[in-house]
Amino acid sequence: MEYLPLLFFLVVIIPSSIIHEYAHGWMADQLGDPTARYAGRLSLDPRVHIDKWGTLLMPLLLFFITGGKFLFAYAKPVPYNPYNLRNQKWGPALVAIAGPASNLALALVFGLLVRFIPLTSQFMANLVGLVSVIVYANVLLAVFNLVPIPPLDGSKILFAVLPDSQYKIKMMLEQYGFVILLAFIFFGFKFITPIIQFIYLLITGGVGFF
Repeated sequence: MEYLPLLFFLVVIIPSSIIHEYAHGWMADQLGDPTARYAGRLSLDPRVHIDKWGTLLMPLLLFFITGGKFLFAYAKPVPYNPYNLRNQKWGPALVAIAGPASNLALALVFGLLVRFIPLTSQFMANLVGLVSVIVYANVLLAVFNLVPIPPLDGSKILFAVLPDSQYKIKMMLEQYGFVILLAFIFFGFKFITPIIQFIYLLITGGVGFF
């Protein structure tokens, strides 16, 4: 990834994470929980979603520590009360999956632009390169958040499908989730990189890959 796309990636991942959190709140509201709406978080206004650490400081820190090899950001989690949801078993999973789904939707929209912007000049080629960064950033957010480790969204989906007899797995993941997640970021992220790249190539047809 060249220097300019890398900086653009750092910029793009912040609004993408905000849309991700908005989607959680919107889905919870649709399923019967108005907590996010009452808290003023059912909005795309960045001011209500920015978390000083997760949205600003952490991405910058990761940028410098890893030399841009790994970048991630998150917005302030949208509050919701799972006990308000009409479906107690699948409701939390649907709220969880709404975030990654919003990122995949963004990736698909901008992926169409990558496919159909004519490469008639160097300017257009550069534009395709920048738009492809938006696609890649949103695919990364979607895939990473679907990893079934708390507090990532994938864990809520896992808990919904786990039978009650496997409650010990849920308890273990909830107790040690943060430690497991840190270990995954530093040692296991390479295992989902091919998935991220595959989905990116599928969406864009390989155009603008950096």
